[in-house]
Amino acid sequence: MSDLQRATTEFIEQAETIRLGGGERGIERQHRNGRLTARERIDRLKDADTWLFELGLFAAWGMYEEWGGAPGAGVVTAITVVQGRVCMVIANDATVKAGAFFPMTCKKIIRAQEIARRARLPLLYLVDSAGVFLPLQEDVFPDTDDFGRIFRNNAVISADGIPQMAAIMGNCVAGGGYLPVLCDTLLMTEGSGLYLAGPALVKAAIGQDVDSESLGGAQMHASVSGTVDFREPDDEHCLKRLRDLVLSDMRTEPVQGPPVESAPPDRGISDIYEVFSHDPAKQYDVNELLKCVVDGGSWNEYRAEFGGSIVCGYARIGGRPCGIVANQREMTQRVMPGGKAGPSKSANMPAVIYVESADKAARFIMDCNQKRIPIVFVHDTTGFMVGRDSEQEGIIRSGAKMVNAMSNCIVPKISLITGGSYGAGNYAMCGRAFDPFLTLAWPGSRCAVMGAASAANTLLQIDLAARKRRGEEIDEEERDALLQAITASYSEQQDIRYGAARGWVDRLIEPHRTRDELMDALQIASTFPIEGEYRTGVLQT
Repeated sequence: MSDLQRATTEFIEQAETIRLGGGERGIERQHRNGRLTARERIDRLKDADTWLFELGLFAAWGMYEEWGGAPGAGVVTAITVVQGRVCMVIANDATVKAGAFFPMTCKKIIRAQEIARRARLPLLYLVDSAGVFLPLQEDVFPDTDDFGRIFRNNAVISADGIPQMAAIMGNCVAGGGYLPVLCDTLLMTEGSGLYLAGPALVKAAIGQDVDSESLGGAQMHASVSGTVDFREPDDEHCLKRLRDLVLSDMRTEPVQGPPVESAPPDRGISDIYEVFSHDPAKQYDVNELLKCVVDGGSWNEYRAEFGGSIVCGYARIGGRPCGIVANQREMTQRVMPGGKAGPSKSANMPAVIYVESADKAARFIMDCNQKRIPIVFVHDTTGFMVGRDSEQEGIIRSGAKMVNAMSNCIVPKISLITGGSYGAGNYAMCGRAFDPFLTLAWPGSRCAVMGAASAANTLLQIDLAARKRRGEEIDEEERDALLQAITASYSEQQDIRYGAARGWVDRLIEPHRTRDELMDALQIASTFPIEGEYRTGVLQT
């Protein structure tokens, strides 16, 4: 079994555990209260036998352990098809701390709203939350990527004409009550509660005795306050009504098929495990990897004999055209202009971005924008080439050109991290800071400012120098122990699950499903409105 297969097996097991949310006891409690779980609700809401593109499953992974953890950050966000229309669904998971908002809950919902806003996807909120997780309120409440930003986004998205519907199917208290009321359409089930303060807080604040129903029940809001548009007896009726309302929306176009007939890839998708290697000492040809993913006969490599450390090309995946920018993980030959003796040759190291490849990629990215086709960036890079020769050739200038061209894209950008995504290489290949529409990653991939070995040795030298200034001396055994501790800490941080937990990755995927995942991603991206003209800033030439 390869390293990639082992990492994939571990990922599948962990994903199944996360999908249980608060566990069997939490699920039983939800059923005992006559309510479905978040995942059961989504399953009934979406069209039968359609795909589900879940985002942020690993959000909060390994975080908040002192509070018992928050699997999936206590919310499920997913893109799926409802009544033939691609929609974003955001469902609080009441099995996890009663659906309370942790810091990562806010960031996960805001990310889902941003994807929906950019692609103009209708937003369907399935609300069942106790509000802010109070022990962490200082990290949930005030900032631009915290709780209040969700409601700001509700207002802005509505003003932009993107449909938003909310179904209260449990608790909806305190500030969280603004989310459904800021939506276009509001449904509520019997037994649910919508109020700024619950009965206990009302008693403490103003001394008033009031029961939950008269304070904020479904009947009260339907007949007295006039806040609720549709009162439903239970989850099943509510979800059926929500599906009917989605069907009545004429502003959103139904799902469109690909413009070109799909063709099977030239290689089997399972060949990925044979082609790819995590081992930095081993090489592989990224062209062979792409043959497992793109439609057979559709690959047209751009400037195939120039700038070989990055592979660029036009392709189709599931009949949908796209551009691909991929790091090459095998040694390539570089031809440099010469004098009387003629051109000279040198070798390009695997996974390193050189001057010519950055220039080529920049030009290719510009052309994809000219053609109005989405771009898929396939990451497996250690970063840009360093050293005297590279600096004198203008590696910073060429790298800046690539970053500029990529940053100003008006077409959707989809990032796929397969191996390493390090340093400025992550930036140039459309890392998280550069507005990728979607970021996917394979299990076992890594993302950090540099590799663990280099970083650990650098950090060790800094630590040793600080100790020396304090007059401390350490022997070789202590030095080795310190290096191991630093390496372990850094290795944990470069693990892609660490990044996914913090929202730097939208979706971890099984490598043998890469083609299907990219087909779904490109279908979602097809709703992305491409507006205006493509322009870059000042380019260093």
